[in-house]
Amino acid sequence: MIEAVFLSYKDGYFKFLFESGEDMIFEEVHPRALKQFDLKNDKSLVGKSFRVSFVEVIEDSEEDFVIYRIESLKPL
Repeated sequence: MIEAVFLSYKDGYFKFLFESGEDMIFEEVHPRALKQFDLKNDKSLVGKSFRVSFVEVIEDSEEDFVIYRIESLKPL
């Protein structure tokens, strides 16, 4: 798990800033994590720090197309 700050949700994408200074965009969040933290609608979560666990998903149809999915979030 990596520490990151939730920056925004816009047009179906979740943006986080990692402690390394790198921004990362996630296309998906596991439904279990969204049930705990409503990143789509709860504006009070913007700026909050989490420990983030995520996976890289390679689409079968196009091997060069990769999406990132958050598997779990733990508040800090």
